Amino acid sequence: MDKLMEKDKELIRGSWESLGKNKVPHGMIMFSRLFELEPALLGLFHHNTNCGSTQDCLASPEFLDHVTKVMLVVDAAVNHLDDLLSLEDFLLNLGRKHQAVGVDTQSFAVVGESLLYMLQCALGPSYTAPLRQAWLNMYGVVVAAMSRGWAKNGERKAD
Repeated sequence: MDKLMEKDKELIRGSWESLGKNKVPHGMIMFSRLFELEPALLGLFHHNTNCGSTQDCLASPEFLDHVTKVMLVVDAAVNHLDDLLSLEDFLLNLGRKHQAVGVDTQSFAVVGESLLYMLQCALGPSYTAPLRQAWLNMYGVVVAAMSRGWAKNGERKAD
């Protein structure tokens, strides 16, 4: 896995310090944006929630649990910035799980856009171009590992 520059790590940690204390509300902003950008992803949640609309989905306990899990992944990445390699197996498995439920790798980019949107909303004027780039760099490392897991799961299904 790629390493991040020290400045990137400082920017990410500094911005996450307050956001990480309120993960679920920030996650809800992120997922609201995700469903605006890619409404078809809402359909992936019909199998385990009663999602008739975006608002129904966002209000369901099952979905709130998913939001919490996603935000804990972000938290884990932030907390392991000095050793993202330690998350490799976890992220590979996460990629496999996403492939198995029908998420394609192009959706990872939309999730990244939604993460950046949430950061921009939450941080306001503190959301700068260097901060945006730092988060993009970290997200790129995470997505690369998840994409490898996604691809490996697809290969296994083809066998």
